[in-house]
Amino acid sequence: MIPPRPASWSPRAPLRRALTALASAGLALGTASPALATDSAHELLETAIRHEEGDGVSRSLARAYELYCEAARGGSAEALMRIGQMYAQGRGRPLDASIAETLFRRAAGAGSDFRDRLPDCLQPPYQIVAYVDPEPEPARVLAPATTIAKATQPPADPFSDFPALQRSKLAGTVVTLAREHRLDVRLVLAVMRAESNFDPNARSPKNAQGLMQLLPETAERFAVRNAFDPVQNLRGGMRYLQWLLSYFRGDVTLALAGYNAGERAVDRHRGVPPFPETRGYVKRIRALYPDDRHPFDAEVTEPPPWLPPHDAPRTAIRRASWPTAD
Repeated sequence: MIPPRPASWSPRAPLRRALTALASAGLALGTASPALATDSAHELLETAIRHEEGDGVSRSLARAYELYCEAARGGSAEALMRIGQMYAQGRGRPLDASIAETLFRRAAGAGSDFRDRLPDCLQPPYQIVAYVDPEPEPARVLAPATTIAKATQPPADPFSDFPALQRSKLAGTVVTLAREHRLDVRLVLAVMRAESNFDPNARSPKNAQGLMQLLPETAERFAVRNAFDPVQNLRGGMRYLQWLLSYFRGDVTLALAGYNAGERAVDRHRGVPPFPETRGYVKRIRALYPDDRHPFDAEVTEPPPWLPPHDAPRTAIRRASWPTAD
């Protein structure tokens, strides 16, 4: 998890916050490009996503960045989040955690701060972002689970184990968002079942909230403003699950352990932490989702140094050594 920064203050902080707020509202000052309607910003965002993912067009991170900047200037919080991810991961932009943190905070509606650092394209007077790709990049190909380990054949109806959810309006949303994040809907449903039993108002003793039980720091990390909003919660939880699958290179067991205990705990133990809660959590979900591997996007993040290549034997990884019977 990303810990919050300690609060700090200086005599000029109120002034700086005010100036930063005015800068971020450049449209009102007349320094921005012509005002964009919400529909236009959404269209720019969707086009940017297609360029970032190589969906029907030549993949271009530079072009995606330009369009995300335009959408962000038009008021798109998701565009801010996606630019932040590019800086956080050093993907198509220089690695810069400070800029990423600013953008994630802005996307979550946390307002301005004197520590804010914005990319050039969001600093007024706004500049036209020139994008250059040395050569067209091929469409992204996800590492398939079937080339790593044989995946079980998914059932015709992923909701067969959850008939009550199948009849709810939430079912279509889960499927749509799972496709958007390139996640197996069966895995998403298994996590939801273990986390909240599909209760959007669930709150744990540790203050994990909503359908996918996001802790406040995890919600902030993935730009979730209201963890009790089902759609926002699902987006945040799926973004985290997608990130974990990339970080652990498609290893479902390690990704689930990271979702429960945090990726840093998995790193410390170089495998599933020996916590009864985490081991029981992984076992419950694996009973519903038995696949060992899941396709992952290698460009989302780098793996930890201790993790073997995803196509190598993993005998050195500490696996969850729970008993065969409860």
